[in-house]
Amino acid sequence: MEQLHFTRDQVSKILDQIVQEGGGVQELFKLALESIMRAERELHNEKNSDVSNGFRLRKTLGRGKLLELRVPRSRYGHFYPVLLGLIKDQEEECRKMAFSLYGAGLTTLQVKEIFEDLYGRDYSTSQISRLFNYARQEVNQWLNRPLDTYYPILMIDATFIPTRREDSVSKEAYYTILGVKADKTREVLAIVNFPTESASAWQEVFESIKRRGVNKVGLVVCDALIEIETAIWAVFPKVDVQLCVVHLQRNLIARYIKPKHKAEVSAELKEIFRRADKSYTKQKALKAWELFCAKWGKYYPILLKKAKETRMELYFTYLKYDYRIQSMIYSTNWIERLNRDYKKTTTVRGALPNAEATILLLGHVAMTRKAYEKKVPMLKNETKKFKWED
Repeated sequence: MEQLHFTRDQVSKILDQIVQEGGGVQELFKLALESIMRAERELHNEKNSDVSNGFRLRKTLGRGKLLELRVPRSRYGHFYPVLLGLIKDQEEECRKMAFSLYGAGLTTLQVKEIFEDLYGRDYSTSQISRLFNYARQEVNQWLNRPLDTYYPILMIDATFIPTRREDSVSKEAYYTILGVKADKTREVLAIVNFPTESASAWQEVFESIKRRGVNKVGLVVCDALIEIETAIWAVFPKVDVQLCVVHLQRNLIARYIKPKHKAEVSAELKEIFRRADKSYTKQKALKAWELFCAKWGKYYPILLKKAKETRMELYFTYLKYDYRIQSMIYSTNWIERLNRDYKKTTTVRGALPNAEATILLLGHVAMTRKAYEKKVPMLKNETKKFKWED
């Protein structure tokens, strides 16, 4: 390789000329990268008895702009510049950062503005959207990953998010299954979209997680959707089902009870559905519920009807479990917190363009929840119903 010797002043003048001729800092950056790769190829050739074999073009981002680099090649094809690996890593970090900002609630336009401040002034919203491609693959792989064979607890719920479908927008159901693993950590098993919520759709979701490996479940906690228990038992026969007590209390008081009775009824319901009381049994709770319905049924006939419903027993399943974990399993509170995080991410965007874009966001929220990585130590107190890993 021919050796050229320039003084610092001469190099400075050459660089000034490149800038003045319109190339700017971007052109200097391009020349520097190409120069480093050519020097790297010379070292490769000397070490491996290889020879130079022209160049190939590679497009990449540099300082917020698209660069077209001339990447050196070798005759035997064994040369790959270390610099390209570093550039690839940088691109990967940009993609991750872009989607992290988007998943945290920022719009595409807001992410674009941040990237312009950090890297340059030439990002378009379509370029930012393309940075999300890696995230789509990552989220889809995560949502279709193999699952554990056993989950002591599953919590299920659907949240409704405005979604565009063709030329109209409506609130569609997004089904989530949150699982407690045998090591006492939690993970989201599934996020699935159906236009509406139904027991038959839930059965399809249960069948999908069974195909991915789940064959045994200890307890399913859910709201009181009609026939939900039938859908659960069709896939996981004889599993315990706990209907959400919080949903029941909220619906009864909001829909049926007059304002002058709300405080008293609320206090009595709280006593009926008490937790963390070692002496309080399912039989005692059912008797208390019967007396409550008889008392208030004089004013609200709907309670006399509910007193006769056999599925009401499913609201008291939690009392079969160790009193120290009852507050964790009597409602869908754990998954409700996740739903609130979903809404934080989606609400600022209004109607999302399609179901795929919505699931992309929900998947990002679910798979990045650090709280789920921590064990829930109190769960170990239930040893008869659940099998835990040491």
